[in-house]
Amino acid sequence: MYQDFQAELAWARLHMPRTQKSIAALPNLTGVRLACNMHLDLKMAPLVEGLLSRGCEVFLTTCNPTTVQDDVVAHLVKKGAVAHAWRDMTNDDWSVSFDEALAWQPTHLCEMGADLTTRLHENVQKGKAVPTITAGLEATGSGINRLNGMTPHYPIFNWDDLPVKEGLHNRHMVGLSAWQTFFQTTHLTLHEKHVVVIGYGLVGQGVAASAKAFGAQVSVAELDPARALQAKYDGWPVVSLHNAVKTADVIATATGAYGVVSAAHLDAMQDGTFILNVGHVAQEIDVPYLKENASHSLPMPYVNAYSLNGKTLFLLADGSMFNLTAGYGDSLNAFDVTLAVMAEGIGHIVKQGAHCEKGLYLLPEDAWKSAL
Repeated sequence: MYQDFQAELAWARLHMPRTQKSIAALPNLTGVRLACNMHLDLKMAPLVEGLLSRGCEVFLTTCNPTTVQDDVVAHLVKKGAVAHAWRDMTNDDWSVSFDEALAWQPTHLCEMGADLTTRLHENVQKGKAVPTITAGLEATGSGINRLNGMTPHYPIFNWDDLPVKEGLHNRHMVGLSAWQTFFQTTHLTLHEKHVVVIGYGLVGQGVAASAKAFGAQVSVAELDPARALQAKYDGWPVVSLHNAVKTADVIATATGAYGVVSAAHLDAMQDGTFILNVGHVAQEIDVPYLKENASHSLPMPYVNAYSLNGKTLFLLADGSMFNLTAGYGDSLNAFDVTLAVMAEGIGHIVKQGAHCEKGLYLLPEDAWKSAL
């Protein structure tokens, strides 16, 4: 994606001063072995470089194979990181990466989606030997949902629910970057298009608001009664997904849940519908159904055309996280805040947080407020 990687990286460092400040404030990390399961795009490089410069040993895996930038991974390995991640790695290779990360014997975890903690938890249940983890961080709502279903064996700090992340990244940046990527990828705008946003959490709220700002007619499909009521109070028509898919021009999933758009929904869509996902998991849409029952072509990069029952459906980035698979994701200045908080969180799990009892905690304010 990057024409001149070193120039792009220098530009990123220049426009991420909060991250640089938070890294400089980290303690000496000699002896810390940090396994990171996260998006490996350009914006992550300044953080990992900084951790290595503070003496931290780093193992890199990805939370999404479609968002890996191979030049970023190669650069960080050259700087001293260990990695098992590459663009579009198979599910088998991706699964092996979790085992590789745990076999590396990390002392701390930094995750987006709780894949490493889930694998470790499974290994404990199977009676396998596991590394002794001091503490961990989790950055996503999908990961927090997974953690709520298990008993962590060490303290894990949730920073997805911090106001500074919810209100900035989740509420504003995902929607904005998703539609910017839509314009760049399809060469189309949202004018005269009916957009149906599935899910009205903070990400869905931002997706809906940005779509309207860019000229779309927007409806919201939401199963949760409280969120559906909030959508009505915000002025959105709340619709049944069963009916909405029949008339939508663009459908955006923003739930972080599995199987939201089913085979029946795909069958009911009209010819020419665009479908995109900005949730954390790549299985919000029944992509296997399309692959098994429709012919496929690629009229534009990241625009997957599936001919199904006499119509064509355009699945963007094949159902993966669209704004970061086909685009650049958050702006550098916005992600600077996110990454600075992440750096402060790493400082917390190697200092005060390391002494907490096992369990899931919200990252305390005094651990991250200096990042602002």
